[in-house]
Amino acid sequence: MNTYLRIIGYVKPYWKHLVLTFVFTIFYALLNGASVYLTIPLLDTLFQESATKKIQQQTQVEQTKTFLPDWIQDIQHSVTESFNQYILSGDKADVLIKICFVILIAFLFKNIFAYLQGYFMAYVEYGAMKDLRDEAYQHLHKLPISYFKRERVGNLISRFTNDVNIVQSSISATFSNLIKEPLTIIVFLGIALSISWQLTLFALLILPFSMAIIAWIGFKLRKQTTKLQEKLADITSVLQETISGVKIVKAFGMEEFENKRFMKETKEFFRLVLKIVRVRNASSPLTEFLSVIVGAFIIYYGGLLVLEKNSITASQFLGFLFAIFQMMPPIKELSSVNNRIQEASAAGDRIFEILDTEPDIKDAHDATELKEFKDSIHFRNVSFKYDDSEEWVLSDINFSVRKGEIIALVGPSGGGKSTLVDLIPRFYDPTEGEIILDDVDIRKYTIKSLRSKMGIVTQETFLFNTTIRENIAYGLTDCPMEKIIEAAKTANAHNFIMEMPMQYETIIGERGIKLSGGQRQRLTIARALLKNPEIMIFDEATSALDNESEILVQEAIERLMENRTTFVIAHRLSTIRNATKIIVIDRGKIIQHGTHDELIADEKGLYKKLYEMQFRDNGD
Repeated sequence: MNTYLRIIGYVKPYWKHLVLTFVFTIFYALLNGASVYLTIPLLDTLFQESATKKIQQQTQVEQTKTFLPDWIQDIQHSVTESFNQYILSGDKADVLIKICFVILIAFLFKNIFAYLQGYFMAYVEYGAMKDLRDEAYQHLHKLPISYFKRERVGNLISRFTNDVNIVQSSISATFSNLIKEPLTIIVFLGIALSISWQLTLFALLILPFSMAIIAWIGFKLRKQTTKLQEKLADITSVLQETISGVKIVKAFGMEEFENKRFMKETKEFFRLVLKIVRVRNASSPLTEFLSVIVGAFIIYYGGLLVLEKNSITASQFLGFLFAIFQMMPPIKELSSVNNRIQEASAAGDRIFEILDTEPDIKDAHDATELKEFKDSIHFRNVSFKYDDSEEWVLSDINFSVRKGEIIALVGPSGGGKSTLVDLIPRFYDPTEGEIILDDVDIRKYTIKSLRSKMGIVTQETFLFNTTIRENIAYGLTDCPMEKIIEAAKTANAHNFIMEMPMQYETIIGERGIKLSGGQRQRLTIARALLKNPEIMIFDEATSALDNESEILVQEAIERLMENRTTFVIAHRLSTIRNATKIIVIDRGKIIQHGTHDELIADEKGLYKKLYEMQFRDNGD
């Protein structure tokens, strides 16, 4: 229940709309009751004499006096007098016309208020879920890279779609049902009490048994719903992976394998759905069946009151039955509220798991803005390991970089080079040691100002499914077209852009799928150029390119490196000969550092071995 109360908290900003919903619902319930209550004088008009009718009304009032408060009796008396005076006066034909007209008006306004109630309830429902989804999305951006390495993409997507939809439908069902249905029940219960308190009391005896069954079903439902949402997230993950990796799936002929993997997940999902359907679908029929049992007893007992005791008339009894049976749909709807709450609580737990995850990379309480990179960066005794591992990825890293220098990081794959450069923009924080920028620990700067001074180009390019212009200008508002074109020319991208169907307004598809690898990489370089960062990080930016594309990209990189402090992770050692300093990393430790000439002169060093290996392979 705590989870659901937290969900309800998102409704608070829409309390005015909720109040209007409540007001319109009151009018709806009253008119709904009036439209049923009018059947009594209608039946009297059709089947009874006026004298009998007056006796019936007098009996009704006498029965009511012992049950209802004085102010309600006064209102009832005034309404009855007015109704008798203006509606029931005249011959039967006139009375019949007037009653039919009043019923028509009651139904008209009832449906108008039903529409208004539904509209404002939808405003509350969708508004609250928009706020919840937005808050979760904004919080997602605060979470560190490590969080996204732990969580499956499909699982996260499922929480923003499937889980939020479940919560959304529950808000509508809960508030609508908990406002409209109880009011409807109260109105019809009042009608029933005004006709016969004995019959009404008899009808209410079944409710404790119904509530016990409903509570048990709700408990079972929440347990199964949690499992169902987790399985749906697994299906989403499999779907996302196979669509993203469709080329690999086809290349390895794994279509049948992926089909079986997907069908295994959907089969398990199907099994869980059937469990929930069995439990959920049992709720309403059971409640309805119990209500019908009561109804049968009511008809029998009410028939005795009419035939033997003459305490109520036949038209009153029919009106009572109308009121009681009009209460059954609201009671049936209320029986599903607990189920909806349990389903929403299970889905809410998964959404709030995101919101409750505290980012471990965040601004210090006394963090300051980094206005400008002026002097140097120092790695002091930096060591790092991932939270879920005992193995050190980096161990005791120490080196310094002056502003404007080019630092090349080389070494075998898995040695820790990419992790090291990830520490500079604080994608991760060192487990031990510190990184000093202009004599200040980078953890003392705000994350936004620190990253604003950096540009990053990686091997795995990421472009958005929008235009070339918007991709190059990503993160910049109102960027002049001239600057975008200048950045594209510097990145050797302008020529191929001009050959595109819509040039800079060409939409390039998801992840830039309409472009070649070299074209995508040149756009990312143009994007970095336009940002004009003071510190550049290249993480094997040319490793996946063919020779022709690599030449163009390398030229663009060299232009981007001019007058900037640069960290380069290079797979081709021939491209880093002019680096100010080359650092060789193996198994998380610095084992060599120096210029290209100094490292080549070390016959036993790893750098020379790597260089000679590439020289033999590539003929450099």
